[in-house]
Amino acid sequence: STRDEDRLSRAADALREVTHARDVALVISDHTLLAERLGLDGVHLGDAARSVRHARKTLGEDAIVGAFCGTSRHDGMSAGEAGADYIAFGPASASALDDGSYAETDLFEWWSQVIEVPVVAEGGLDDAALTRLAPFADFFGIGEELWRAENPAEALARKVQAMRAGLSG
Repeated sequence: STRDEDRLSRAADALREVTHARDVALVISDHTLLAERLGLDGVHLGDAARSVRHARKTLGEDAIVGAFCGTSRHDGMSAGEAGADYIAFGPASASALDDGSYAETDLFEWWSQVIEVPVVAEGGLDDAALTRLAPFADFFGIGEELWRAENPAEALARKVQAMRAGLSG
């Protein structure tokens, strides 16, 4: 979440070797030029479709370019048409932030049935949201829900259990 390029560069250097050794992609949020300069696998854009074409042109066809599209089906389709490799919708449940709107289950269900571009659920991912969205989301963008927990390993185990419950139900 920082804009401090030195801090981001040090974090990327530390993570690049670990992630690549495990065949895990390393993607940075909103910093297309840093992704290119640091040799990262791609960028996650927070502005829907607005900078997908620029990121694709800058990073090339092999890079991962994802787009967060909030709750907008239209923005998701536009980002997909612009070349995004995945579309993220969220938050997945209501919160006190912003206006309280959230990406409802029917958006994920529709997307998974109609659109080929993978869909990611991001934000507001409590266990109930994970269970509800597991049949429709290709991926989950879990962040603070995990890292703010007192024991992140236990929190991750609960999250995985919630996803499995959604897939088996």
